[in-house]
Amino acid sequence: MTSAGADPPVGGEIYVLDTETTGLNGAPADVVVDVGVCAVDVARGTVRDAYSSIVGYDVGEWDRGRREAWIFQNTDLTLEMVAAAPPRHRVDADLRALLRGRSLTTYNIPFDLGKFLYREPWSMRGVFEERADIMKAATEVCKLPSQYYGVRYRFPTLERAYSMAFGDGDPAGIGGKQDHRALSDARMASHLMLKMIRDGDYSP
Repeated sequence: MTSAGADPPVGGEIYVLDTETTGLNGAPADVVVDVGVCAVDVARGTVRDAYSSIVGYDVGEWDRGRREAWIFQNTDLTLEMVAAAPPRHRVDADLRALLRGRSLTTYNIPFDLGKFLYREPWSMRGVFEERADIMKAATEVCKLPSQYYGVRYRFPTLERAYSMAFGDGDPAGIGGKQDHRALSDARMASHLMLKMIRDGDYSP
């Protein structure tokens, strides 16, 4: 795996991924229910949608914790949509085909990758080249004081970092509020990353 200071991605393109899940504990207790990926052309300064899918499961087998997860209570994603979506193995195959050998990052690598896509059943470590965490770079830009001793700044939420970066601007087209769907969040993180690259605050 590569990180900050590594050679730039071939063609200047970086893929930015986001997941929505049934919880914060990671696999196998929680599962990925929504995946979105954007392709960022660093040289041209453009962001395009590369992939989006709800991840399908037999929700009838789920316990109450999963069925009443935060994602279903606070977004437009529903259990019925998950039940009708392409099964996890098909989404897995799509992602591998798209991302193999590519450069990829997320807003919070320890969560999206460390707790989910690097663990079973996804097991995607080595499929793509990991680049620097967008959230960690944004932490040094936003400089939000931390309440914890020994920690200078706290990690900003994606919504907070995006708002601080763009003010009244809205390059990701979220309309003033994060909707916590994977593709929309990937767009936000992509535009934030591009701005930090232009400002010299992020190096993939």
